[in-house]
Amino acid sequence: MSTSSIRVRFAPSPTGMMHLGGVRTALMNYLFALQKNGIFIIRIEDTDTERNYDPQATGIINDILWLGLHYQHGPVVSGPDAPYFQSERTSIYQTHLTQLISNKFVYRCFVQA
Repeated sequence: MSTSSIRVRFAPSPTGMMHLGGVRTALMNYLFALQKNGIFIIRIEDTDTERNYDPQATGIINDILWLGLHYQHGPVVSGPDAPYFQSERTSIYQTHLTQLISNKFVYRCFVQA
């Protein structure tokens, strides 16, 4: 694998403020990407709409930038894998799911819990 293909992602959830564990994960991913001349990506995991504390993840993004972790792709700094909010990617996932189903690569489970 060439080092130019290294891509790491930090996927915080806007259900609260940035915490130490998130900072650690972002820092480790950022440093790894930096060391390998890779790309550091932010994708916001905003699918828990009822608990979203900061729907646009402004606080998290500001915290990441304040820490000096400048990402190459993500909210505000768009890239080839946009959108960078998980809730905006539903149609992408549906397209792939439809393809898997039509190729009979999906086994439906009918077990009732």
